[in-house]
Amino acid sequence: MSGKLSEVEDRIGTVHKLSAVIAAMRGLAASRLQDAHDHLGAIRLYAETIGDAIGHALTFPLSARPVETPPREAGEVLIVLCAEQGFAGAFSARVLEAARAVEAASPRPHEMLLVGDRGLLVAEEMGLTVDWTAPMIAHPARTPHLAGRIVAAVFERISDGRATGISILHAVPGGAGGYEITTKRLVPFDYSRFPLPRTAVQPRITLDPAQLLSQLVEEYIFAEISEALMLSFAAENEARMRAMIAAHENVSNSLTSLVGQARRLRQDAITEEIVELATGSLARR
Repeated sequence: MSGKLSEVEDRIGTVHKLSAVIAAMRGLAASRLQDAHDHLGAIRLYAETIGDAIGHALTFPLSARPVETPPREAGEVLIVLCAEQGFAGAFSARVLEAARAVEAASPRPHEMLLVGDRGLLVAEEMGLTVDWTAPMIAHPARTPHLAGRIVAAVFERISDGRATGISILHAVPGGAGGYEITTKRLVPFDYSRFPLPRTAVQPRITLDPAQLLSQLVEEYIFAEISEALMLSFAAENEARMRAMIAAHENVSNSLTSLVGQARRLRQDAITEEIVELATGSLARR
């Protein structure tokens, strides 16, 4: 009886340690979620500034540029943002299911640019073809570097005629499940989003207007990808925090059950000891 009690007490100790690990992971996810929200404001302000500049650039007389007919085999590029680490529930699986639906609904061929090592493992399990991959950010400060890599990969495919359309699919915090999946079109670029400036005074420029507009568009796409990365990072940590809350509840229930079991075993051991002592005393009489 005592040996079984010791086993239960050992399990209680293990569950206590697991509870501490879960609490630490939940706290880290909450901290990263807050960091992501703090950085989103700066990214959106940057995008707004570039958008204002695009509005001004659209008022300049642009030199005529030849319109290139894309090759018939040119397809679409779908940037898919998944999780970098585990313990986030079905986060990457939900994102990739949405990506598969987007590809199935399009008559044109797709290249998938996948971000997130955990997502890459899930994509392999689902039988999805990944053409380019990179690790997801582990901290908001890494966003500009990763966004730059994605922009370089995207414009490489546009410049060599492999793609004429670019979309990005990612999770955003919110909704009943803690996050929702959204898709945003990056290319062809929608100039109608940018209102023309109210002032009639044009700023002085040193670049050709067409070149300036092209660089501003590339910079704006960089800002859009940066925002998507930050939103996905926030949603991933929201999902992880919810998963850890659920895990903590399960561990608490398990701990309560084990403690109750240990008390019963301890009481049984005490009762058995009392019976043995009483029986021995009666035998000696």
